Amino acid sequence: MKKTGLVTIKDIAKQLNISPSTVSRALHNHPDISPETKKAVNTLAKELDYHPDSVAQSLQKRRTNLIGVIVPEIKHNFFSAAISGIEDVAYRAGYAIIVSQSNENYEREVVNVRALMSNRVAGLLISISQNTTDSEHFRLLERQNTPFVFFDRVCEDVNASKVMVDDFAGAYTATEHLIKKGYQRIAHLAGPKYISISKKRLEGYKSALKENDMFYDEKLVVFGGMNEEDGRSGFQQLLQLEQMPDAIFAVNDPVAIGAFEKIKEHGLRIPKDIALVGFSNNPISALVDPPLTTVDQPAYEVGKRAAMLLIEQINSGDDFVPREEVLKTKLIVRNST
Repeated sequence: MKKTGLVTIKDIAKQLNISPSTVSRALHNHPDISPETKKAVNTLAKELDYHPDSVAQSLQKRRTNLIGVIVPEIKHNFFSAAISGIEDVAYRAGYAIIVSQSNENYEREVVNVRALMSNRVAGLLISISQNTTDSEHFRLLERQNTPFVFFDRVCEDVNASKVMVDDFAGAYTATEHLIKKGYQRIAHLAGPKYISISKKRLEGYKSALKENDMFYDEKLVVFGGMNEEDGRSGFQQLLQLEQMPDAIFAVNDPVAIGAFEKIKEHGLRIPKDIALVGFSNNPISALVDPPLTTVDQPAYEVGKRAAMLLIEQINSGDDFVPREEVLKTKLIVRNST
């Protein structure tokens, strides 16, 4: 017999003797839920004629069916692919997304957070700017009980769910690849010292050197930003050394492409004079000559997992416990090494 009136996730949970968060995750096809539980939940939901009521949810939570997304820059392929993953999951769950970019600027990121909150979004998905060192605007989200999830670039001192790739392992593999190819003096064009992905990629680089009995030379590490100009200026600094590196591992593909341009400009040959590895597997990395060896990260899947976590948190309310998901990377070997 069908239940009369509005059927909720709690109704389904009560009949199946499971938690509302498990029902929510099953309805959203979460990988942690067993096929048997998913089948039982979806079968009962169909029998009870369950449908998410976005209007009722908005009135109850005083929020809309909109999800806010904040990224450093939309132009980078990683973030555009991540947004596609977010949108696909959000659409299937009855949400629309609003995307804003910080342009790698902390102040603009704060403005974006406050603007999305004022529009009563159901939750936020955030990848922090390279200049973000203060987490007070995220503390505000916590105090307002606004669900939010970090993806890719995360704020490590905030207790929120996080979806990342294994930056340490990706950097370790890239550096070890250069070592096995016979390069002896490997430089690292690093990102900002204080953002999570930069720190983990630097740690992976240093660990690969240590594990292969190679000396870590601080002079071979140049800190900068995450864009092409940072690769160009970083390589210029390496040119000032008494002994040039014979290989470079860059924090991401845009930085690698910037260095690539300067290497060519100075008449050096890749990889004969200097090898080069990036991180991201941006489309341009396969189009330059020679094609760039890089670390592939599953951007679409990062966005998808982050959106699934956020929607689970929105539906679960106070029952939700923040957690981290780390996705694997893969080295793509091309002619630049």
